[in-house]
Formats: sequence, structure tokens, C-alpha cells
Amino acid sequence: MSWSGIADPVLDLPLTTSAAAITFTVAAVAGLGVLAIRRSRRWLLLLPVLGLCALAVTVIAAVVVEKLWRPFPDRLPTTVYVWAGLALLALALLAGRWFCRDRKDRHVLAGCGLIAAWLVVTVAAAAQINAVYDEYPTVRAALGVSDYRTVPFDELARVETVPSDTWSPPPDMPSTGAVTTTPIPGATSEFEARAANIYLPPAYFADPRPELPVLVLLAGQPGSTEDWLVGGRLTQTMDAFAAEHSGLTPIVVLADGTGSEFANPMCVDSRLGNVATYLSVDVPEWVRSNLQVDADPRAWAIGGLSYGGTCALQLATLRPDVYPTFLDISGQAEPTLGDRDQTIDELFGGDEAAYARIDPADLLAHERFPDSAGAFVVGLDDTEYRSGVEQLAAAAKAAGMDVHLTEVPGGHSFEVWSAGLEKELPWLSQRLGLVGP
Repeated sequence: MSWSGIADPVLDLPLTTSAAAITFTVAAVAGLGVLAIRRSRRWLLLLPVLGLCALAVTVIAAVVVEKLWRPFPDRLPTTVYVWAGLALLALALLAGRWFCRDRKDRHVLAGCGLIAAWLVVTVAAAAQINAVYDEYPTVRAALGVSDYRTVPFDELARVETVPSDTWSPPPDMPSTGAVTTTPIPGATSEFEARAANIYLPPAYFADPRPELPVLVLLAGQPGSTEDWLVGGRLTQTMDAFAAEHSGLTPIVVLADGTGSEFANPMCVDSRLGNVATYLSVDVPEWVRSNLQVDADPRAWAIGGLSYGGTCALQLATLRPDVYPTFLDISGQAEPTLGDRDQTIDELFGGDEAAYARIDPADLLAHERFPDSAGAFVVGLDDTEYRSGVEQLAAAAKAAGMDVHLTEVPGGHSFEVWSAGLEKELPWLSQRLGLVGP
């Protein structure tokens, strides 16, 4: 789809700024006012009942999510439930107005106005929940309208390659990189992964092309392989770095580390799927066979956000021969399905020793990793994950790893995750041998 003229400024409107938050709050209050204000004794008696119903449904949903279903390893912020509750309240008010409608409410324009008010509250609530995670920073992102170049995978031709330190950019090299999408089969693991998205820098489209390092980058849970392209601002970060470094960046493979949006296989080989083998065997072998890259493991890194950061550290400690470099952005203190006892019972049949063999903290306490290096990143306001990240950074240093900790403004959101990648990309590119000190 082509967007031009006035469309681009509208698509690029921010959704997660303070001004946007105020706008959505005012809109939600106005919408609820339109739905709630009515001169009718019967309505005034029904109004508190509708409010209590919305509150009850919100509380029940919170209990189901937090205690029974538990699709996320950590609690959802209270703000999420507050705005979800307001959206339910708007729906309850709309339903109440419909069933208690009088002659005035039966007018087409009045009915459309009530539906519009409900939509305003629902959209405002969704926008405020989005602001908690900063996942869709603009209208463009929320609508799924990409602003980066794409290329079909089957159109990527093989050309002559040269070491990156002897390569020079040709005059006809594109100014930006491109994203391609392709399945990466679980040939050894038999893991059923979703299609991967792969960022290829401008230099990859040169002839000859340089042998580039690889960063396997993972999303959180819930999450998808598109998350780093949307909330993570991956293409903007990589293209900006490429513009300052003759078109060079690592190739970024956005691989699937969960198998579905809400799955939590904990980045291990288990009855939930052989994720560890998929990411440490299948993905590297496929990339080396299907893309022209630097095959030396010293030119390979794995990274991720939240669950993906935990997974990155797990593989860096379990398979340092494959991933001697890692990027742990807001990772968990330990792999978990909710709490340690539940995790050991459900995934390891109560075998604590089996859990210890995949837990980075246990591995760092008992093994040495003198050839590994990594970066830990966490938000200054991330009360849920910050202490765990700090403890793991100290443990990694004590285990002989060359690591550092970076703290950036923000909480557990894409504001931190995108900024963390941007800040660590120079270090990562130097560590992978792509650029000099």
C-alpha cells in the first residue's frame, strides 16, 4: 500500500508520549461521560450495578490470568487492569443504554453517538495499555504499516564474498538495509517455529559482499518475530549505524524462541519443544547454509528482551561454543513458568538437579567462561527485573566473562529495549570484529 501526502504525518503521530497519554485520558473521560450521563431515575439506579459488573469481571479476569491461566511468567501491571476495566465499563454502559433506551436513544444519530463514545473509550484504553510497554510507538506501527524496505528471500542471489576488513562499499550500494521473511526449519530439533524475519544491512546488497557477523535476536513472551521491527525500532537503529559505518552492521536474525504468541517453552529441550536445540543447532546451520555470513563463532551473538534476554543468557552459558557473545536486555533472574517450585514440578518432574543444569545463575556459580562476553541492559524504573539483572551481571563477571551493565531510563518496555540495542550496537559490532575500537 502506498501512503503519501497527509497520510505520512498522520501515520507517524506518536502514541506513547506524555501528550498522547493526556489526550487519551481526556478522550476516555469524555466518552464515559457521554455513555453515563442520562436523565432517568431508572438509569441512575442501574448505573452503579453496571459499574459493579464491570469491576467484578475485571477482578475475575485478573484472578484467571494471574492464578489459573498464567500466560505470563510475571504479574501484569495494575495499570493494565485499570484501563481494561474502564473499557469493560464502557461496554457495560453501552449495553445498559441499549436495553434501557427510550425514544430519544432510538434515534439513529443518538445510537451512533453512543457507539462512537464506546469506541473512543475502548481505543483510549488500548492506547494507554500500549503505552505501558511502548510496543506500538506510532499510528503506523499500530496499523502494521511498515516503513522499511523488504525483499523476497528467494530473490537474494549469492555473489562473491570477501572479509569485511578488506571490503569497500561500491557507489551503487543502497542507502538502507532490508528485511526478508523466511521459515527456518527445525531440522534437528523438530521444533515448530514461526517464520523468521531477517535484517540485511546495505552492505549485504553489494557485489562482492562482506562476510558479516550474525546477531540472533529474540522477542519476549508473549511475543513474535516482528516485535523487534515494530516496538524495537530495529531497522531504524541498524540503518542509522550502517550510515555511519559504510553500510556495515551485523545481520540480525529475528528467530522464533517460543513457537507461538503465548507459549513459554523456557528456552530448553522439553515436552514443550526442543527450543535450545533449535536456536543453537538448527538456526546457526540454516543461516550458514542459506546466507553468506562470517561462519566463525566469534562473529556470532545471541540477544533478546525479557524472556528473550533470559534465553540469550541460557544459551550463552549452555552453548558458549556457539554463542560466545550475548545481549541480555531486561532478562529474568531465572527461567520460570511463574515461580521456581512450579517450574521444577511442571517442566522437570520435580528434579531440581535438572533445573540447575539449565539455570544461568547455577551455571555461572559453578563454571568458568573466560572466552565469553556480554552486555546486560535494564531500565532504571524496572522494579520487577532490575535486581535480577544486576545479580546476574555480577555472577557473570565472577565466572570470568567480560561483561558490563547498562542502565537506561524507563521500565520494562520497548522504550528500554530499543534504547538498549542502540547503545550496545557499537560494542557488539566491535566485539564481533566488524568495526575497530
